Amino acid sequence: MAGILAGALLLSACSSGDDGGSPAGGTPAAGSASPSETPVAVTFEPAGGTAVNPATPIVVKAANGKLLDVAVTNTAKGKTVAGKLAADGSSWTSSEPLGYGTTYKIVAHAQGANGKPVEQDNQITTLSPKKQANANLIPAPAAVASTGVGVGQPIVFSFGKVAVKDKAAVEKALTVESTPKQDGSWYWIDDSNVHYRPKEYWKAGTTLKVTAKIYGVDFGGGVFGAEDRTETYKVHDSWIAKADGNSEQMQIFHNGEMVKSMPISMGKDATPTHLGAHVISDKQANYTMDSCTYGVCPPDPKAYRSNEKFSERISNDGEFVHENPNSVGQQGSSNVSHGCINLNDANAQWFFQNMGLGDVVEVTNSGGPQLPVWDLYGDWSKSWADWQAGSAIK
Repeated sequence: MAGILAGALLLSACSSGDDGGSPAGGTPAAGSASPSETPVAVTFEPAGGTAVNPATPIVVKAANGKLLDVAVTNTAKGKTVAGKLAADGSSWTSSEPLGYGTTYKIVAHAQGANGKPVEQDNQITTLSPKKQANANLIPAPAAVASTGVGVGQPIVFSFGKVAVKDKAAVEKALTVESTPKQDGSWYWIDDSNVHYRPKEYWKAGTTLKVTAKIYGVDFGGGVFGAEDRTETYKVHDSWIAKADGNSEQMQIFHNGEMVKSMPISMGKDATPTHLGAHVISDKQANYTMDSCTYGVCPPDPKAYRSNEKFSERISNDGEFVHENPNSVGQQGSSNVSHGCINLNDANAQWFFQNMGLGDVVEVTNSGGPQLPVWDLYGDWSKSWADWQAGSAIK
C-alpha cells in the first residue's frame, strides 16, 4: 500500500506544470511577453538614405499591430504622394512614381496589439541623373492616327542624342503587343535607335500597343529614362508594290490581289536603285529633291536639284516614287533616274492616293546593292535570324 501511495504522489508531481511553461489559465513565465505586450514594429522600404531610384515604390509595413495612416511628403513642395493602405493595416504602398533629385519625409502612425499608438518617421532622397532620355516614337502616333500604317512599318524608338550604354536594360523596358499576335524582335540600328519588326509583314488590321516603361531605368553613363509612354498603332490594308528592273513595270497588290501595273524607270547604272523591300516614310504632293541633303553637291556630276510632284520617300538617301515628265519616254523601257522610281502623271497620282506610310515597295533586278539596314527603314534587308541577333538580350 505504501508503494502504491508513493507512485501516486510521484505522478501528481509530474503533472504540476513546473516544466517552464504557463499553467492553464496562468500568466507568462518570467522573461517572456504576450503578443498584447509586444509593441508594434514599423519598417520602411527603402530603409532610407540617398540615391534611391524614384521608380521604386515606398512600402511601409507593420508587425504585431497595424498601420493607421502613412504620409509621404515632398519636402520642397509640400505635396503628398498617393498610396494605398492594405485592408488589414499590415502595409502601405505608394501608387505613383517619385521625382528625381527629391527628398521625401515619411510619417507612419500605427497601433500595437496592446492598443498603444506609435509614430515612426523616415526620410529618403532620390537620385539625380546627369541626363534624362525620352522615348521618341517614329512614326509619330498622332501623324498616323487617322490613316494607320502599312504592313511594312517598323516601330522605332529614338533616344535622340543619348548614347544608350546599357541596351539590354532599356530593351527589357520596351514592349510591342500585337493583336492578332505575331512574333517580333528588336534590333539596335545604332546606340540611339532601336527598331521592332515582326518576322513577316504585319497582318492587315493588326493593332499594336507600344510601351516604354523607361522611367527610372539606368541607361548607363548617368543617363536615366525621363518618363513612361504607351501608344497604339493600327495597321491598315496591305499595299505592296513590286518594281522589277527587268520588265520596267511596277505591279501593285492590295491585300494580296494585283490591282494595277504601271511602267517605270528606275536608277541608271551610275545611280542604281537599291534592291530589297523599301518602306514609305513620307509623302508630299510637291517636293524639292536636292542631292545635297545626303552629301552629293555640285560640281559632282551626280548632284541634282528639282521640284517633283506626288513624291513618296522610300529611303533616306534620296530614293522616292514620284512623277517625272522628263522620263516618260523611257518609262517601261530603260532606267534613267538618279535612283528614284519614275512614273507618269496619272500613275503617280494613283500611287499617291493609294499608297502611304508603312506601305512597301519591293525592288528587284535594279542592278543596285541591297538597301542597308540603317537606311531609314532597311529593316527588311535582314533575315529573321540576323534581325534577332541585333537584339541586346541574348
